[in-house]
Amino acid sequence: MHVKKYIVAGLLVWLPLAITIWVLAWILGVLDGVFQALLSAAGAVLPESAQQGLATLAHVPGLGVVLLVTLMFLTGMFVANFVGQWWIKQWDRLLGQIPIVKSIYSSVKQVSDTLFSSSGQAFREAVLVQYPREGSWTIAFVTGRPGGEVATHLHDDHVSLYVPTTPNPTSGFFLMAPRADVKPLSMSVDEALKYVISMGVVSPPTNGSAPAAVTATSATRN
Repeated sequence: MHVKKYIVAGLLVWLPLAITIWVLAWILGVLDGVFQALLSAAGAVLPESAQQGLATLAHVPGLGVVLLVTLMFLTGMFVANFVGQWWIKQWDRLLGQIPIVKSIYSSVKQVSDTLFSSSGQAFREAVLVQYPREGSWTIAFVTGRPGGEVATHLHDDHVSLYVPTTPNPTSGFFLMAPRADVKPLSMSVDEALKYVISMGVVSPPTNGSAPAAVTATSATRN
């Protein structure tokens, strides 16, 4: 029986590291694939001497990530000033005139601006809400308040909520609930996400205490 305990303890040590490495390797592979595709497209219009240099760059591991981060940094510096903001407005106006493209681009831009803007309130607060039935509680994230035509049909004070699924929080459900039925939580959004992803195994700290989780030490004691 001690052998089983030691194997489980070792698994709890190596499994998080292995999954982390696998996820990072997958992201690295995706970015390198995009980088190689861009190099291939550029090589089609460049002379043969330049194509050989591009072929060498395509086999450098991790170069796509470095160039992507550099591009994001330079783009951020460019749009942070008046000239860059003017060009962004012209770019948005151009894409807003292309059929089909304007619907996709404007929707994605509106969502991304709401989620990642420093002045936005989306995913800034974790709450408890009764779902999918009364008496059952789950963690949700406040994404704002109902607006437009929907707000005219809701007479009380309501909030817009995103209820993530477990263990994949990228999918979920959109709810509009009365503010009185929502219980605010003091935990941060990151702590709430960990709680959801771990299916309740990793409990957020309470009153400054350390998070409760299944560790290798606890496994060896059982």
